[in-house]
Amino acid sequence: MALEHAVVLTGGIASGKSTAGALLSMLGFRIIDADAIAHRVLDEQAPRIAELFGAEYLDAEGKVDRKALGSLVFADASARRELEALVHPPIREEIRHQSEAQERFAKPYLIDIPLFYETGDYPVEKVAVVYAPRGIQRERLLQREGLSEAEAEVRLEAQLDIEEKRKRATWVIDNSGDLKQLQRECERVREEILKAFS
Repeated sequence: MALEHAVVLTGGIASGKSTAGALLSMLGFRIIDADAIAHRVLDEQAPRIAELFGAEYLDAEGKVDRKALGSLVFADASARRELEALVHPPIREEIRHQSEAQERFAKPYLIDIPLFYETGDYPVEKVAVVYAPRGIQRERLLQREGLSEAEAEVRLEAQLDIEEKRKRATWVIDNSGDLKQLQRECERVREEILKAFS
């Protein structure tokens, strides 16, 4: 049965979820990456995206310009809903398909889903949230993405608040410190996940 041994890995924008995912993978977890699936689906839907939003959201090779599209959908809720209606069904289908393949091992695996709480699309009970306080998220967005304060705020506002995600989590992976701390947190949560499924 799909999703039986699944643990969702999620967090807020710039909370360090990708780094935590890489560390958990090194610690032996198999990971279904919703972002990688989403990128593929976006490129498959490039002609439709040009129809919906305009050809300026494609690059010279005809692929989706993710940065430009991101700026649009974070600033415009109706554009975001249109995009989600287009890409979420094939993303869900592919995650379910990959999950069924993982279930053959009867061991816990992770599904990295950035907007798990926002979409409510996946009936998974066990959730690991990568946590960094909002101030740290904002700082990382400004440094990493080169966004303005206003753009960073719009992106933070588009997601469920990190404190609420933390409250709903089965496990919290605290990434408010350095890489060493994150590594220790991932090791601790790995043990707790394995115990929960033993």
